[in-house]
Amino acid sequence: MPTDAPHFWGARPINKGTWAFAIWSPDAATASVILGKQTVALSKDADGVFRGTAHAVVGMPYQFTVDGQTVHDPASRQQQGDVHGPSLLTTTRIIAIDWVGRDWRSSVISEIHIGTFTSEGTFAAAARRLADLATLGINTVEVMPIAQFAGDRGWGYDGVLPYAVHPAYGKPNDFTAFVQTAHDLGLTVILDVVYNHFGPEGAYLGGITPKFFDADRDTPWGPAIDFTQEPVREFFIQNAIMWVRDYGVDGLRLDAVHQIKDPSTPEFLEDLSSRLLAFNLSRPVHLIAEDERNLPHHRDAGVTDAQWNDDYHHALHCLLTEESDGYYAPFSVDPISDLATALTEGHVAQGQPRPNDPHDGPPRGAPSLHLPPEAFVNANQTHDQIGNRALGERLIALSSPEAMKIAHALLLTSPFIPMLFQGEEIGAYTPFPFFCDFNGDLANAVRKGRLSEFSVFSGFDGELPDPLNAQTFINARPYDLAPQDASDWRALTARLLDWRRAQVIPLVHSGQTGGHATVIGPKALAVTWTFAAGDLHNVVQLGQPVAPHHWPGDADSLHLGAPEIDFAFCTWTVPR
Repeated sequence: MPTDAPHFWGARPINKGTWAFAIWSPDAATASVILGKQTVALSKDADGVFRGTAHAVVGMPYQFTVDGQTVHDPASRQQQGDVHGPSLLTTTRIIAIDWVGRDWRSSVISEIHIGTFTSEGTFAAAARRLADLATLGINTVEVMPIAQFAGDRGWGYDGVLPYAVHPAYGKPNDFTAFVQTAHDLGLTVILDVVYNHFGPEGAYLGGITPKFFDADRDTPWGPAIDFTQEPVREFFIQNAIMWVRDYGVDGLRLDAVHQIKDPSTPEFLEDLSSRLLAFNLSRPVHLIAEDERNLPHHRDAGVTDAQWNDDYHHALHCLLTEESDGYYAPFSVDPISDLATALTEGHVAQGQPRPNDPHDGPPRGAPSLHLPPEAFVNANQTHDQIGNRALGERLIALSSPEAMKIAHALLLTSPFIPMLFQGEEIGAYTPFPFFCDFNGDLANAVRKGRLSEFSVFSGFDGELPDPLNAQTFINARPYDLAPQDASDWRALTARLLDWRRAQVIPLVHSGQTGGHATVIGPKALAVTWTFAAGDLHNVVQLGQPVAPHHWPGDADSLHLGAPEIDFAFCTWTVPR
């Protein structure tokens, strides 16, 4: 951490053998830090922060006591055990970054979950698998949250210690080594972080610092956070700085930013972005948002690089499955037209009324046509869209391999930032259902909650994989049981990414100047994107055969199938 950063939280080494401790609790009367067998009283400053120094060594366990309540350090870098026990004094080995990063426009992302990416479920094992992705042409990994959560197994979105890496995956320096391996292979590392809520077990901030939270608001996952308080903002900004500066990650995927409410000037995300840019690193730092509001203002202002574009996913999903429950309802009305809009304008919901829209309040979104293609991360499958199903089925299991190969080609040859979910590059069928590792009443509440959530969906027969059963977690590993045609899928992925690198990326770098799409059948369309350096054409059939406007056969095109069959695709470029 920079030595001039405000010290509101945690343990910070000052010099050999001396540490500074701080915890913000403006309503508390007393606070102290317990170091082994000694207790050191902390003094309360005018800003509501208790501070003090003490002699200690790396690896020593410690806890804070606030008005008689003893808890772990909310900014713990490492725990002695689980989320309920003492923290450990930890220093992170800051790695030397000797690579210049990647231009965001050329990114091809694989979203991975460390616990299921390999059989071992560790950073070290995951690092060994990265070369397989790089060989195919994937150049970016987006790592699902690794902040420590209760139990051993989980998606990571129930984290309670944002500064501590989850111990089931390894120690802090193991994640450092993972990042270094990725960089050595030419891979960008994006880390998924959760700054909008804390998990339901092991979060003690509400008890010792109630003002950390907004008493007038809740999120769907717990108490809302009050970002108008400077120590609260610094808690998360310093966390972001830690991942980028100390561990060397190249960017952050910000979970559910629509639940981060902040009327301040600058508001939290603007402050976070400017603080990261102020480091003036030798590599770019990327910020990607998940924001269901479909608003372009953060991308317009350069606060974020891109946003997950669920509209693209929903249109394609409805086209292939004909599902219409829940948030799929508005996309089930005319999915091919929605897909055409997503391919030319980015978002589908742009502030206009949408039939069957389940969202309360005014229509979502604002015009997005002016945004460049790299402002959108498109995906056919993500952890959310697979895992938030009752059985956690992948799209390939709900449609067909033939349809998914065409959808795969469309995703990887379009000018937007494509993202695959682990195993998608080999055509994996492995489910990715929700799993966790709680106990007692909380475990039972999770089981009942999942049943209640899916009981309203048509076709649900009441059967769910038990999210608490370790086998549910084990069954989610896509590479343990690869499909028989995995080698064919690998070859297809490599072929598509070779085409993207040679034909699409040079056009994208020249700057997009326009685009249009024509629906040519109930499940078919032709789309053209225009760039300063030329045009990119795609024709896609995801149903009955149609007669496309043009289907070239020269060497500057890439074909899957032919126009006389149901599932077919062609892409070609025309230089200017």
